[in-house]
This record gives sequence, C-alpha cells and structure tokens, in this order.
Amino acid sequence: MLKILYPKMYVSSILEIKPCLLKEKGLKGIIFDLDNTIVRRDSVVFTPEIWKHLSELQREGFKMGIVSNNSRKRVGAVAGQMSLPAVPRAVKPLVRPFRRALKLLGTRPDETALVGDQIFTDILGGNLTGLYTILVVPMEGKDFWGTKLIGRPLEKIVLARIKKSAGVLHGKWD
Repeated sequence: MLKILYPKMYVSSILEIKPCLLKEKGLKGIIFDLDNTIVRRDSVVFTPEIWKHLSELQREGFKMGIVSNNSRKRVGAVAGQMSLPAVPRAVKPLVRPFRRALKLLGTRPDETALVGDQIFTDILGGNLTGLYTILVVPMEGKDFWGTKLIGRPLEKIVLARIKKSAGVLHGKWD
C-alpha cells in the first residue's frame, strides 16, 4: 500500500541527477515540480548551478517541462526563462496534469521521470501516472503553509519507512 508513495530514487538535489543515469533507465523526458525543487518558493530565478544543470540536460536531448500547483503567472515566469512547457494549477497528485505534460513533451510515462520534493503531491502523482519518480530534498527556504503543517510531518513517517525497507535514505534504488 505504501509503495505508491515510494520514489524510485531519492537525492539531495537535482544536481545529483546525472544524464547518463537517466539514459541508462531509457528516460527521454523529465517533468519537474517547481517550488523547492528547481527554484526556491520565494524566488522566480534559477540559481546559476541549477541553470547550468538544466541546460546540460537540454543539451543531452532531454525533453523537459514543469507541473506545478502554483499560479499561471508564477509558473510561466520561471518556465519562460528556459522556454519550458508548463502545466500550472495542476492539482497534484491528480493524474490529469501529468498526462497533459506528457503530451506537451511528446513522451510516454515509461520514458519520463518526475522530479519533485513532496511525497504526497509529486511522488504519488508520478507513481499513479507510471513515471520514474525521483524525490529531492527540498531547497532551503519557505514552504507553503499547508505543506509545512501537514505534508512535511507526514513525509517524515514515510521517509522513515523507506529508509527501513530500502536500507538507504539518500542515493539510488529501484
């Protein structure tokens, strides 16, 4: 039952997600969450390191997009910097926005990764859609109040179970 909440991989930052590893898995597309995954929730600008990494992924031929529960204005401001297709106001973990993103990217679920910082929105939605899910440690900074009050405390319970069952907290597993 809890397996639907388990990511395929857990890393401390998107910077640990190497193109060669994704290619080994047969992945061609990457759907990113926005807040605290690729930009801080209180910013609309990529850090230079994140910008460089996303640019490298593009050069390596990965099709990339954003699925976020945030507003059209915020999502558009960030996605526009790299001309990434985006699905704002997604209502994750519903499957529909992920399917919409797959259409925008032109990829199938089995060849697409979902990268996000929240288990109950990103990982659950990605797993329900059949994506290769990658959980990242949230970036430093503010969380949405609902995430802070409810989501993060519940995630600690799930992460403890993942650690116990996988024997690993950070790093790769399948």
